[in-house]
Amino acid sequence: MNDTWKEFLDEITDPDDVKITGLDVKKTLNPIFWEDKNHLNEEITNRLYKIAKNFFKSLGLDWSKIKDITVTGSLANFNWSKYSDIDLHILVDLSDFSEDEKMVKEYFRNASMMWNKTHDIRIKDHEVEVYIQDYEEPHHSTGVYSVKEGKWNNRPSRYTAKIDYKNVQKKAAKLMDEIDEVYEMFAHKEYKQAHDEAERLKDRIRKFRQGGLEEGGAYSVENLAFKVLRRNDYLQKLSSLKILAYDKLMSMNGEFGNETYKVIIKDVN
Repeated sequence: MNDTWKEFLDEITDPDDVKITGLDVKKTLNPIFWEDKNHLNEEITNRLYKIAKNFFKSLGLDWSKIKDITVTGSLANFNWSKYSDIDLHILVDLSDFSEDEKMVKEYFRNASMMWNKTHDIRIKDHEVEVYIQDYEEPHHSTGVYSVKEGKWNNRPSRYTAKIDYKNVQKKAAKLMDEIDEVYEMFAHKEYKQAHDEAERLKDRIRKFRQGGLEEGGAYSVENLAFKVLRRNDYLQKLSSLKILAYDKLMSMNGEFGNETYKVIIKDVN
């Protein structure tokens, strides 16, 4: 297993080999989604509203408490591509649910993650990702469209963005190598070290992207490197390694099952 993995590592450590397609600025918004520059396709709007409502009500929550439902991210902007997710945000006032806003935020984050993991809803070949957001939370996207109101909250504008492609590749390749190292720990049965490093790395990548969005916006090196990791399935690999390392730590008797072993091999190739 290790020899195969080493061969795989050798193929991806060169930044020039990291795939960065689809990061360029488009001339128009995605014409499949946008009837014109002002309105999201009506059929898509209705479907997204229904998805948001079904998800929120599945948590046993009062739908009347929602402040807004928005589409944001690259599909609400000029940097869309075939890899873009539909970022569907449900905006609420966290204080409506509990005085402990930190606890409520963590609950909503976990509920969103679980829904996204267990569902594969696609609209025009783009996966729907649901997120519950505090309506006062700062949002750094230049494109935010209200599905609830049928209008732009923040209209995007097309401009010639200067993308540092080489630096994006270097940053992404470095993070890929760090994720590869987590797998090396796991492959050598260093399960606690693999779990702890995966957890630390996930948190660092999240802060890395957030800092890039705050300082440089959607076209920052950090945000684009994050997108490259996601498009190359490295974020999924990191999450899988964290879960599998934890499961191994908590297990008693017996070694790694064949089926789980196959999952890991599939994830890293």
